[in-house]
Amino acid sequence: MQNKEVSNGQAAVLGLQHLLAMYSGAVLVPLLIGGAFGFSAEQMTYLVSIDIFMCGVATLIQLKTNRFVGVGLPVVLGCAIQTVEPLKMIGKEFGIQYMYGAIIAAGIFIVLISGAFAQLKKLFPPIVTGTLIMVIGLSLIPIAFQNIGGGNSAAKDFANPTNLIIGFGTVIVIILVNAFGKGFFRAISVLVGLVAGTIAMALMGKVSLQPVIDATWFHLPQPFYFGTPKFEISSIITMILIMMTTLVESTGVYFALSDIVGKKLKKADLRKGYLAEGIAVILGGVFNTFPYTGFSQNVGLMQLTGIKTKKPIYYAAGFLILLGLLPKVGALATIIPSPVLGGAMLVMFGMVAVQGMKMLKNVDFDNEKNLLIVAVSAGMGLGITFYPNFFSVLPQTLRLLLSNGIVITILSSVVLNVVLNGKDAFDKEIDENVTTDDYDEAQIDKKTINF
Repeated sequence: MQNKEVSNGQAAVLGLQHLLAMYSGAVLVPLLIGGAFGFSAEQMTYLVSIDIFMCGVATLIQLKTNRFVGVGLPVVLGCAIQTVEPLKMIGKEFGIQYMYGAIIAAGIFIVLISGAFAQLKKLFPPIVTGTLIMVIGLSLIPIAFQNIGGGNSAAKDFANPTNLIIGFGTVIVIILVNAFGKGFFRAISVLVGLVAGTIAMALMGKVSLQPVIDATWFHLPQPFYFGTPKFEISSIITMILIMMTTLVESTGVYFALSDIVGKKLKKADLRKGYLAEGIAVILGGVFNTFPYTGFSQNVGLMQLTGIKTKKPIYYAAGFLILLGLLPKVGALATIIPSPVLGGAMLVMFGMVAVQGMKMLKNVDFDNEKNLLIVAVSAGMGLGITFYPNFFSVLPQTLRLLLSNGIVITILSSVVLNVVLNGKDAFDKEIDENVTTDDYDEAQIDKKTINF
């Protein structure tokens, strides 16, 4: 068939695929926080539902770019997993109202520094961004394997034969559909794998509809559901430092997506993207959910499908908002078994790592200094990812910052690049007039999708 744009129906199915790819990661933070504080079933229902609602709102803020806000790339926002432990610490030490006060204050801080942070763009040449994105993908793969094993590595039945067969069977389905499928069917290979794996486990009696039965039909967002926020300086500083790490990670997501869609990111794009995240974080605090950041798994999904238009992401954002308002419908996505999700994650996280490697092809590796930069930075980042308590002797606030492998990767790669490459270390892109607003999605679709 001739090339054509993605239809609304196809975009809706692709959007559903994006939603399912990020859903487990999006609900993980409220489940962990709510469980830590002993929330009731009613409180947990609110927390999960409104969190999903706010994921959709946050994504829309990034998608619908204008001269002030929004990175304008097909990015999906979800809860930042690295905020879980700091938030639990603040909530247990001072109270949950201080936890939300710290989130709001950190969001305001991001808004205020968005322009200044974007000025650091010259520190992110391909050797830095490629290494960062590669490490993001590689550091997430253990999470995929944990899910393939059943989700809880301490459980007695972890990695039992059923989980492994279904988990790796999901991977095989995705590979087969992607390798031999045609057109739109190939583009939804991850969705096909998720559905096939879930059906297989349902036939084994491993899928429970109880979450759907227990969920309510309708729920509206309510500002300050858990009380009026309160503010405490050490809690605010802690959250600001942690949110700086999410900006670094989001920077990697932005650069990966810009590379996929074939457009250079400018300072204006970064500023608008950071500003959008700051607004999303503030809204998360106001509606008593959590901070939001760009999700890497959806980058991997976009790389896998080859579909680079924002249209499916708009549908994903709309579905997230709808699911947040209709908890009973939203609960349907929670019945996907962990091994099935793990299989899909393995493919998507691997694709994120490959995207980073593709960006590194622009680096001159005949220069042995560049080999050292990538080798040491990747090693440092992955080492801290696997041993996050490595710096446990340091003060708590500094320890929280340095326990993140992504932060270590970016610090190491930037510093080594500046020290070893000197004046040649910086991104020399100087055209600030063309931004991501200008890329033609219709042309991208026509060039990349054959139906």
